[in-house]
Amino acid sequence: MQQKISFSTYAVIGTMLFGMFFGAGNLIFPIQMGQLAGTNFWPALIGFLVTAIGLPFMGILAFGLSGSNGLRDLAGRVHPVFGVVFAMALYLTIGPFFAIPRTATVPFVVGFEPFINPEHTALYLGLFSFLFFAIVYYFSLNPAKIIDYIGKYLTPAFLAFLFFLIIVALVKPMGSFDKPTGDYSGLAFITGFKEGYNTMDALASLAFGIVVINAIKGQGITDTKTIAKATWKSGIFAMALMMLIYGLITYMGASSVSAIGTFDNGGLIFAKVAQHYFGSFGAILLAIIIVLACLKTSIGLITSCSEFFNSVFPKVSYKMFVLILCLVSFIIANFGLNNIIQYAVPVLMLLYPLAIVLILLALCSPLFKHKQSVYAASMFLTFCVSFFDGYSTLAGSLPGATNSLFESIKAAYMEYLPLYDIGLGWILPALAGAMIGYVWPTSSNKAAIN
Repeated sequence: MQQKISFSTYAVIGTMLFGMFFGAGNLIFPIQMGQLAGTNFWPALIGFLVTAIGLPFMGILAFGLSGSNGLRDLAGRVHPVFGVVFAMALYLTIGPFFAIPRTATVPFVVGFEPFINPEHTALYLGLFSFLFFAIVYYFSLNPAKIIDYIGKYLTPAFLAFLFFLIIVALVKPMGSFDKPTGDYSGLAFITGFKEGYNTMDALASLAFGIVVINAIKGQGITDTKTIAKATWKSGIFAMALMMLIYGLITYMGASSVSAIGTFDNGGLIFAKVAQHYFGSFGAILLAIIIVLACLKTSIGLITSCSEFFNSVFPKVSYKMFVLILCLVSFIIANFGLNNIIQYAVPVLMLLYPLAIVLILLALCSPLFKHKQSVYAASMFLTFCVSFFDGYSTLAGSLPGATNSLFESIKAAYMEYLPLYDIGLGWILPALAGAMIGYVWPTSSNKAAIN
């Protein structure tokens, strides 16, 4: 018998999910896209929403509908060893090696660094990041309270400050939309589509999926079908809220050019918009918005990563992993935002196509009867392309990392593999792998996943 769930429960879980997803990066990318897209606002926004909203929602659905007990279990459909390796790589990447340190460096760079003497930047970054992660550590110690911390308190506070700024921008528009620039002139939808990748929320959905499941169970919901229903309904609530905010922020960026000019960084655009409306108080308002956005995301990431590593290494307690991850993130944060991005983006470029394909395979799994060879072949051929996406990014930022053999393979991909030049070269190999795996003979149908 299914348990009945109230709308308020869906709303609280959905608000928690939104809070975990929506960090500083989700503020920065759409406002800059709005400036660049101008009068091509709608096609750019729709393309952005497909990847920034659609993919994370499918990631959450993959957990709710598949009944998986976490990313390791879901990725284990390819192979148990792959499940462990892929899960660890993803959690380390969106955890202490990149995303968690970024939650401290972004609010510092955007909200505080402009007012600090450059000679003292390192010292103040150290002090800010220490205080930031001390707060994150405290709130992450009790994962059962994550709905209260993020869903009931931090996210509503963040939304209150953000909507205050947005409503003022709607009531007193800065100006009309300018002409689109760059790729937004002729390829607004496709450019917005690719811009949505920068949020990296598809990766986060694989990490947050189990947190959502546990939060639902924490509400006393134990029936499998009811958990699946609660997952997708809460996901719809969260994604609808994100869609609304993305649209409003993109509008704010598109209408801002004549008033504040153009900038290369979305954080600077936000700062100038806040300053335009509120003067020096705007800097304080922006700092509050950015800190709250990053604080709640960091708590969600620390909680997710700690629960995962505790499941892999149960002899080490959850609370010890919280401490370790906070310390590692604190250390890496002090290398600076630019260094973090330079070394982490190549790994993200490698993992992102694999994550997308895994999500799609999990959703389509009943169609091919959960056949393991479909998972294995599709993911293998995807990796054969995504590896070189990661390599190209690394070689672009570190010329000394180039390899003659890899350069030859990359050149062949560029010439013969459709869509490779726009970063989507993995699509056809993934489809080919799925078809090969489907017709691959199996003995006694033992490859099917129950």
